[in-house]
Amino acid sequence: MDDVGAVRGRLWRGGELVAEEFDFEQISTYLQDDTCLIWVDLCGPGEQLLSRLAGELSLDPQAVEDSIAHAERAKATRYASHVFLTAYATKLLDSGENSPIGRNRSGLSVARVSAFVFPHGVITVRTSPDFDLEPVITRWDDNADLIKYGVGALVHGLLDVIVDSHFETVQALDDEMENLEDILFDERTISGQVQRRTYEIRKDLVQLRRVILPMREVVNGVLRHRKDRQAAPELDSWYDDLYDHVLRASEWTESLRDMVTTIFETNLSLQDTRLNTVMKKLTAWAAIIAIPTAITGYFGQNVPYPGYEKAWGFALSTAVIVGVAGSLYAAFKRQGWL
Repeated sequence: MDDVGAVRGRLWRGGELVAEEFDFEQISTYLQDDTCLIWVDLCGPGEQLLSRLAGELSLDPQAVEDSIAHAERAKATRYASHVFLTAYATKLLDSGENSPIGRNRSGLSVARVSAFVFPHGVITVRTSPDFDLEPVITRWDDNADLIKYGVGALVHGLLDVIVDSHFETVQALDDEMENLEDILFDERTISGQVQRRTYEIRKDLVQLRRVILPMREVVNGVLRHRKDRQAAPELDSWYDDLYDHVLRASEWTESLRDMVTTIFETNLSLQDTRLNTVMKKLTAWAAIIAIPTAITGYFGQNVPYPGYEKAWGFALSTAVIVGVAGSLYAAFKRQGWL
């Protein structure tokens, strides 16, 4: 992608869309034109292309490096000529298979996008196509009346789609945990499967928190930059709503972490309870079986006893066995041991 002609993007004038494709060399010209609003997307750009772009737009070298670096933390950083931000969209991957405790999934998918925000445009950089920009474009089209307010509308649409993906992921994890809670006390449930699924959810939550929690700093950074520039106040309510969603997603992940810990501990407690129940039953049956064993062993000695070699003696010993064993069974049953 180092030899670039036309690039994917959009060009607006006066809030009206006028072009969806233009030459790479025109980017700097449009960004300097006060009548233009531009968005450019670079997917998997090479170092040579980014170097050309950095030279033309005076991009900070550190920001350029961060845009393609691996495992970069979500953040928003202000530089002299632009704001650089990195964020991650999330979703749960469905394996398409069912298990006794619900539908299996392949894990949490995290897709990254970085953006260089200028006064009259946004340049998004994706290291891979995992981050789908079509929902972002749809969000811009659905709120086309906001485009006239400038670059803030583009940044809001991008961040709003990302935060919505966080909400959808958190909701899906919440549903999984509710399903675990529903079957937790089912005697037919295999506790090992519940424990494994709990570990999976816990692992996904750890990864999700690393993505969601820094979003407060990202949105705060964008809000501070807007305030310093005295940007369009018409977008303030939209950003306030966005920040509220970020806070709610963060608080939700914290509550889910407590819930998954509770589920894990409850499952272990139930295993101990079930084990105690089994041990009580085994103890009760051992006591019951010990009675006929003791009586038959006693009467089996080679000495005369009441009813020795008599039919009524056999009947007496049998009655004693049944009577004592039955009494023990009834007593254990009343106590819930059987």
